[in-house]
Amino acid sequence: MSRKLVVTAALPYANGPIHIGHLVEYVQTDIWVRYHRLVGNDVRYVCADDAHGTPIMLRARKEGIEPQALIDDMHARHAADFRDFLVDFDVFYTTHSPENRDCAERIFGRLDEGGHIARRPVEQAYDEAAGMFLPDRFIKGTCPKCKAADQYGDSCEVCGATYSPTDLIDPVSVVSGQAPVRRSSDHLFFQLAHFEEPLRGWITSDAVQPEVSAKLLDWFESGLRDWDISRDAPYWGFPIPGEDGKFFYVWLDAPMGYMASHRKLCEKLGTDWQDAWRPGSTTELVHFIGKDIAYFHCLFWPAVLHGAGYRMPTSVHCHGFLTVDGRKMSKSRGTFIAARTWLDHLPPEPLRYYYACKLGAGVDDIDLSLDDFVFRVNSDLVNKIVNIASRCAGLLAKRGEGRLSAALPDPGMYADALALREEVGALYEAREYAKALRQITAFADRVNKYIDAAAPWSLVKDDATLEEGRAVCTQGINAYRALITLLAPVVPDLAAKSAGFLASPIDWWALDAPLLDHTLEKFEPLMMRLDRKAVDAVIEASRPAEPAPAAPEPKAPAIDPIEAEISIDDFLKVDLRVGVVVDAQEVKGAKKLLQLTVDIGTGTRNIFAGIKSAYEAKDVVGRQVLVVANLAPRTMKFGVSEGMVVAAGPGGSDIFLLGVDPGATPGLRAR
Repeated sequence: MSRKLVVTAALPYANGPIHIGHLVEYVQTDIWVRYHRLVGNDVRYVCADDAHGTPIMLRARKEGIEPQALIDDMHARHAADFRDFLVDFDVFYTTHSPENRDCAERIFGRLDEGGHIARRPVEQAYDEAAGMFLPDRFIKGTCPKCKAADQYGDSCEVCGATYSPTDLIDPVSVVSGQAPVRRSSDHLFFQLAHFEEPLRGWITSDAVQPEVSAKLLDWFESGLRDWDISRDAPYWGFPIPGEDGKFFYVWLDAPMGYMASHRKLCEKLGTDWQDAWRPGSTTELVHFIGKDIAYFHCLFWPAVLHGAGYRMPTSVHCHGFLTVDGRKMSKSRGTFIAARTWLDHLPPEPLRYYYACKLGAGVDDIDLSLDDFVFRVNSDLVNKIVNIASRCAGLLAKRGEGRLSAALPDPGMYADALALREEVGALYEAREYAKALRQITAFADRVNKYIDAAAPWSLVKDDATLEEGRAVCTQGINAYRALITLLAPVVPDLAAKSAGFLASPIDWWALDAPLLDHTLEKFEPLMMRLDRKAVDAVIEASRPAEPAPAAPEPKAPAIDPIEAEISIDDFLKVDLRVGVVVDAQEVKGAKKLLQLTVDIGTGTRNIFAGIKSAYEAKDVVGRQVLVVANLAPRTMKFGVSEGMVVAAGPGGSDIFLLGVDPGATPGLRAR
């Protein structure tokens, strides 16, 4: 029976362009949606720009334009980026819409009538020069904990401390540069604690991932606090009905953008938008978000819906962040890459494929290793999968008039492809994309071995064995058809091109029957190998313009490395973690190295360790080790090493991996 689903991805903020970190979420969601469409489910994929808030108001003021002009321009740019990355929304709307205003006013009215809104005075920082109250992020000063300068009003980026803006030393407004004063104003609060019981039931009902549920329940222990849902004028957003100079806080009306976008789509289709939002609805409401906004989506949002008489979401799926070559994205290193910059140099589908190779059902961060990206796309997509179609279709065109045989020489292989379809489908459903792609590429390896062993290029040369060669190519083409159907949610353009030469639509259920006694269309190249130079061009294009070179500093006198000193601050930068070696292999061609796969709690790391003279690979599997987790990845002859295991000793057979308590948890920070 077909399922009905409303699926959303988090709303991009209309204050800047889409970058490749954002795309992790939209690609993850798009793959899930495309899978459900492919199997015949009724899916509505909606999203919108998050178009309100102080940052948008101030950026528009800085650029000398109205906020409406800013969000309109950004909306067009966002829509183009999503389209060109093949993210296929049914509607991509905006929170600054009449539908969203109506939803916000309707829901607020119901919450107020239900006694869930409180009113009380709040003392805030006020910029007298700018004539406005300041959000925490618009106040900077010296951290009260570590005394680092130029820190935001809510947290320190140097020591990680959190605090109130009133705790900052020498605070200043980032708007005017003047010191703010304290001023009181009446605010409206949503009383979250009213919904503790239904929230507990929802959180423990498999609506969120186990690790997210555990974190949410921790917040219950410290007490659910009222949520300030109002902001004072001037503010870019919707005014609160009946309240003088008060506006809905952006985080109140932003998630309502999901509802408003779905409403906009339903009005276009002539269907009842409220049906999916009523309690007891059989339509599944599924949100994909980043783990940093779980608090809003897994506490406030379901409570607001429940308090206003709507249903809670069916599920909220959180994902981790993106690092590039093992580090946070950085403008100075050229790894803070805008989606459009990527598209100026590279096609979208290789990145979609690589993200899928990394994504699982958990909230672990994923890493875009640029060397591995080029290698894996060329090895898997081009050399393994597309090459099957290229070889077989080319031979059939030359010697077989593009005609497939009437029977498969190896029906068992095709039966295995159908079994794989069920397994991969279950993995897509569970958001275990990396596991799904490993199964797909493993089957592609099997098909290539079959073709290599049968050598159809030799068979088709001789009329006596032409039909045998045709049959082998028919087997290969049908295997490719199965592979590209399974990959269609990840690489939809490649699937569409494949449907063209196959002269058959890509259909999940049409795989029940192989293509036999069927004529192919002319084969055109489906995908080109990636050139690392194109990746380098993306990095260069993403670097900020370099300032004029400074005068060279005098060279410091040479220091004996043994006597070189570092400060305690330098030492504290080293992130030591407990890891478990889950696999170890000898490195072919290396005398000293073992290749270790180490689980550090937030994912696995590939690490090359020079310990072969003291340890055999089998002896370190299962061993707990100390790992320098924040060491920059290093490209070696044998691959990319993503960390360092800590060892001591003079060398040779006297090398000792530093051990830890056998009961230690992977990922635990060593202090």
